[in-house]
Amino acid sequence: MILRNKETVAVGGMKPILQLLPVVLLAGCAAASSNAPQIAPIPRTGPAADYPMVVGDPYSVQGMLYTPQDVMNYDEVGYVALDPAGGATISAEHHTLPLPSYVEVTSLDTGRTILVRVERRGPMQSKDLIGLSPGAMEQLGSEIGGPVRVRRVNPPEESRALLRRGGQAGKRMDTPMSLVEVLRRRLPESGSVPLNEESEKAAPLPIRDETGSKPEKDDSAAVIRNVDPDLPSAAEPPENDSSGDFVSRPIVQAVQPVRAAASQSAAPATAPIENGFIVQAGAYSRKAGAEQVASDIDGFISPSGSLYRVRTGPFKTRAEAQSALAKVKAAGYSDARIYRQN
Repeated sequence: MILRNKETVAVGGMKPILQLLPVVLLAGCAAASSNAPQIAPIPRTGPAADYPMVVGDPYSVQGMLYTPQDVMNYDEVGYVALDPAGGATISAEHHTLPLPSYVEVTSLDTGRTILVRVERRGPMQSKDLIGLSPGAMEQLGSEIGGPVRVRRVNPPEESRALLRRGGQAGKRMDTPMSLVEVLRRRLPESGSVPLNEESEKAAPLPIRDETGSKPEKDDSAAVIRNVDPDLPSAAEPPENDSSGDFVSRPIVQAVQPVRAAASQSAAPATAPIENGFIVQAGAYSRKAGAEQVASDIDGFISPSGSLYRVRTGPFKTRAEAQSALAKVKAAGYSDARIYRQN
């Protein structure tokens, strides 16, 4: 009996300990988990850090409709704005390129070229080609409103990583001033101008007003879209002559004049052609260069702002204009275009 009582007492004394055992075990697990090293989320590196790319919906700025698009060979000239949101980073805002994307920005004053990461949409207060952060503006050595070329590129991951961290990519080769002079001849009075057909896909379109009429188109730039969408577009840039003027070199030296020379005998007067077509060989910043082109194609000069447009015509039908266009291009002016007469 005594032994049994002792066993009973022993067993009875263990019950409180057994009841506390689960609590002790749970506390130990909690302490162990609190001391375990915390695993931070793995940051995205390499090409994955630039995805997903955002394109976005169309929007308007100052009466122009911008449609963001993923244009791989984007290449335009225009003017630069300041984008304070970028701070000291080498970044930019752009109207249509995907976010993010990478571009080479060339100053058409100095030829200096830098690599920039496009991270924001804009400029929202102007039709300028690109808005550079203060850091990028300083690296480029440009000023607000300075002329620039913007060309989309696919840089190596090392350069991408530097820009993502807010640093500067490696120094890029300056653009030769001979090419800079050619690009300057393509600058419009405002906004931007595409340098190839693919870039034209992302070009802004005028927004119709309440009456449904379309704003007057400014065709004073040297690079202009065709009136006919099925007409070929020249991709080769024109050359500049020894005087620095923007003049395409003739490929064929002797061609038949576009307009027949006036005959010696007096011809009966004809009524002026209305709503016809004209062929424009180009728009030039110097009158002497424009006069040379007009002489080559037997055309005439039509001033437009600070530019001199060289044209021939008018032609009553589109077929006549296309025939004249072929002759002008055969004379070496591959950027010639057809326009409807105002």
